[in-house]
Amino acid sequence: MIKRLLDVLASFFGLLILAPFFALIAIWIKLDSAGPVFFRQNRVGRFGVPFKIHKFRTMRADAEKSGRLTVGADSRITRSGHFLRKAKIDELPQLIDVLLGRMSLVGPRPEVQEFIDCYPIDVREKVLSVRPGITDKASIEMVDENEILAKYNDSRQAYIDIILPIKQSYYLEYVDSKSLCLDLKLIFLTLKKIITR
Repeated sequence: MIKRLLDVLASFFGLLILAPFFALIAIWIKLDSAGPVFFRQNRVGRFGVPFKIHKFRTMRADAEKSGRLTVGADSRITRSGHFLRKAKIDELPQLIDVLLGRMSLVGPRPEVQEFIDCYPIDVREKVLSVRPGITDKASIEMVDENEILAKYNDSRQAYIDIILPIKQSYYLEYVDSKSLCLDLKLIFLTLKKIITR
């Protein structure tokens, strides 16, 4: 109850305060490249219920046709997208999903069904027992994931074999020890990571 209350209050006031900033970002994205302001993609939510995530679009509108993973200096990323990604501003519209109850401020990052299907059943059930979050320990520790994937010829398989198991260990750790104090700590560490990058 306390976690959900924090989510609602933080997302509501966050969206209210950031509305003018969001408007400016929206104009920049539209001027920079053709396509919608938001990137909407099906992700797997709590208890396996799918939802469409909100993120600022940072790639060409047809980017998913070339694959779902972002690898290295991906040519599909727009000029505005480079900045939005580095500053993690592209993630802020997920406050909409938090307000709607589909996500939380802190929790395992929501995956697409393709990669959720790669989870061991017991891990999948445990990870999906909580709302996915905007940030978590995996987001902090693996902030440059696309650069890691760039080192491998088969980035998709590298994601499944190398990245996913690491992320899953962080997710399970969070589910086992989740608390309001931990959430506040992870929010602080996320902000610190973004500022000091």
